[in-house]
Amino acid sequence: MKSITINGSQRESVGKKATKALRNAGQVPCVLYGGDNPVHFSAPELAFSKLVYTPNAHTVVIAIENGSSFNAIMQDIQLHPVTDRILHIDFYQLFEDKEIAMEIPVHIIGTSKGVLNGGVLRRNQRKLRVKALPSNLPDFIEADITPLKIGSKLYITQLENPDYKFLHPDNTVVCQVRRSRASVAEFEGEDEEELEEGAEGAGAEATETAAEGQE
Repeated sequence: MKSITINGSQRESVGKKATKALRNAGQVPCVLYGGDNPVHFSAPELAFSKLVYTPNAHTVVIAIENGSSFNAIMQDIQLHPVTDRILHIDFYQLFEDKEIAMEIPVHIIGTSKGVLNGGVLRRNQRKLRVKALPSNLPDFIEADITPLKIGSKLYITQLENPDYKFLHPDNTVVCQVRRSRASVAEFEGEDEEELEEGAEGAGAEATETAAEGQE
């Protein structure tokens, strides 16, 4: 998995006044959990743009100015309800021998037979939560929709991989192809024509039978 480096400064004070002062200076207060003790640090808000404002998943290298360095993943983020500015971020430290849970984006590949026939692809899960060792975390999960016909569903069990484990029920639907209104109308139109033709045929047969009886 791709990694982003965040260069930060250790926070000496974690009180409300110090936190407010950091934000006013364009810094984001952060906390790193998972180690022996929490690590409080801050970094410029712009340093998090490639981590926060992206659909991709990344691990993070947190480099503190005192020389300390930590591998981590973003665990939680607080955004301002109006401006969407980053208010606070929690990170969780990674260890190569310990599994970690993380949400990974789903990439759709292939062309569905059902879509080619007028169906509509519905994406039920754009991200999937997996558990794996840090070295086995994928950048994304591929979902091949080529075999899907109209009415078919792609279940999470069809995406199983030995490198990681999904943290979802086996009946989780990743995506499906549903019948569109156009295809429904076309399908119903064909049925009506067949019914009319069948009715006309039945009427003709009944007329012939009645004529034979009168003879």
